[in-house]
Amino acid sequence: MKNLFLFAATLSVAVCASATDLDLKIAYYSKVITPEGVTREARYEDTMLRRAGHVWTMRVLPAHAAEHHDDQPGAHKHFNHVVLARHVVQEGGKTRIEFIDAHDKDVVAIPPSEYGNVSFDGSWDHAYYLLDSKRLKTMPLSSRPSAVAGARWREREDKGLFERVLWDDQRQIPLAIESGDKAGTFVNRVDITVQPGLTRDLPWQKLKGYSQKEFADFLD
Repeated sequence: MKNLFLFAATLSVAVCASATDLDLKIAYYSKVITPEGVTREARYEDTMLRRAGHVWTMRVLPAHAAEHHDDQPGAHKHFNHVVLARHVVQEGGKTRIEFIDAHDKDVVAIPPSEYGNVSFDGSWDHAYYLLDSKRLKTMPLSSRPSAVAGARWREREDKGLFERVLWDDQRQIPLAIESGDKAGTFVNRVDITVQPGLTRDLPWQKLKGYSQKEFADFLD
């Protein structure tokens, strides 16, 4: 019986540990209404693999999107990080980011001084949880009902601005993030969908033979 309890405890720990490993689909939406009455909307989607020490994100591109490569001899190659795989790594308490060009088999390392040019704030917390987890804890629980078991809404309003997060406690991930102003001049929403199962063939384990490059290699 004692061994059975030990097995159950071990299994419980293993389940809790694996709960942080997630495959996600992330849908972004934003709307802005200008003072001139013009409404601008934007939508895009990413896929994300979240594992211990690794966050791998890729933009979902339309089927008709053509790849543009500077294949002509002497042509200067441009770096468009948006369409490349984004790999955030945490090792020894330090966070780094690199982009992977599967077409040219390049791994492009980004120095901290260039993080702003690739829309990265240097935070492992933001990359792994998709938000500031410490700030989340300061947000009061909301009375807004949740249709997802184990997920609860938190929200904050201040000076006409609002933040709302549907947080899944078990999987430690937001399922929805909303922000905007009460006047309705702008709104942002992120919907996160946990995919069934986990990818076993992890892309960062298949980079052997890729060239190692620096961000400076692509500067004019």
